[in-house]
Amino acid sequence: MALDEGMLAYFREMADEMVTRFGIPRADSVARVNRAYAGQEFGPYPDLMCHELPEYRAYGIYFKPNAGRLPDDDPDTHLSAWEVRPAPPAASPAGTLEA
Repeated sequence: MALDEGMLAYFREMADEMVTRFGIPRADSVARVNRAYAGQEFGPYPDLMCHELPEYRAYGIYFKPNAGRLPDDDPDTHLSAWEVRPAPPAASPAGTLEA
């Protein structure tokens, strides 16, 4: 994806959130972001997608929707009840970092 510095920082925040909140490797989080947004074009920061926080986008990338909604970062939300999307395969074009 062609991104300006602001949008690149926004996407990095999504990946950072998955590493911090869900404990997955950085390479896995970057691959998930790459897979989710492959082939899309974005304007300069703040693109329209920035109306949602990177944390919200991270939840949508990591979890499958449950009854049309995503978990939030409420401490009372039990994330174990949510289904995690499988990571992209290691040989996937989305995997741009070494594991």
